[in-house]
Amino acid sequence: MSAGLTAAHAQGTAAEGIAKYREMLADGNPAELFEMKGEELWKQKRGPKNASLEQCDLGKGPGVIAGAFTELPRYFADTGKVMDLETRLIHCMVTLQGLNEADLYKAAPTIGRGDGANLVAITTYVATASKGMRFNLPQSHPQEKAMYEVGKRVFFQRAGTHDFSCASCHGTEDGRIRLQDLPNLTKNPGDGVGFAAWPAYRVSNAQMWTMQKRLNDCYRQQRFPEPKFGSDATIALGVYMGVNAKTAESIVPAIKR
Repeated sequence: MSAGLTAAHAQGTAAEGIAKYREMLADGNPAELFEMKGEELWKQKRGPKNASLEQCDLGKGPGVIAGAFTELPRYFADTGKVMDLETRLIHCMVTLQGLNEADLYKAAPTIGRGDGANLVAITTYVATASKGMRFNLPQSHPQEKAMYEVGKRVFFQRAGTHDFSCASCHGTEDGRIRLQDLPNLTKNPGDGVGFAAWPAYRVSNAQMWTMQKRLNDCYRQQRFPEPKFGSDATIALGVYMGVNAKTAESIVPAIKR
């Protein structure tokens, strides 16, 4: 067997092993606990206004969560901007419950405690309501189209100490780093891959990661300064990847190594 075939066989065997490992873990995915907590928080009356989030409009009407995740980020007329799921939830916490916006944005990166952990749980609950549905982000509003183009430029922007970009890892077919497959996110990578797999539970650090956290960590690995939570750059990247994932099936909440 040639060296090339040997390497390909080894990679295939490793990939199959990881897939089997994830399948075994999926039966007891701890993400279910976050989903349950999120549902409780969604229905719980909180904040100065003593209100729940059950009238939160995520793009499909007040209180409708099924199918909302697979159409986000999108433009919202009441704010005049494109928002992803997490920033839209914060908007609802502010407008419906009377919570402080600055405090929520400050807490958001602290995903393991306080309001940061609460946001992760609610995000997981809402996203899970669209499990099995297909991504179909709207591109009818000029701001949605503009954010797609911005996201595309950010995806291919090379910078930092290592001259990396998102495309360095996710711009070609059959990419790989160590034992990790690197899907091509410049097009539809397939069902439950890339954008269609987050929020996900990370077994390696026992944390639930949302897309905002996933993107921030990608920036860290590129040796970039981490963007602020809910920044235009991360939302634009979400639009770019989400539009590219059109027709992909959501498997959220997923489980990762």
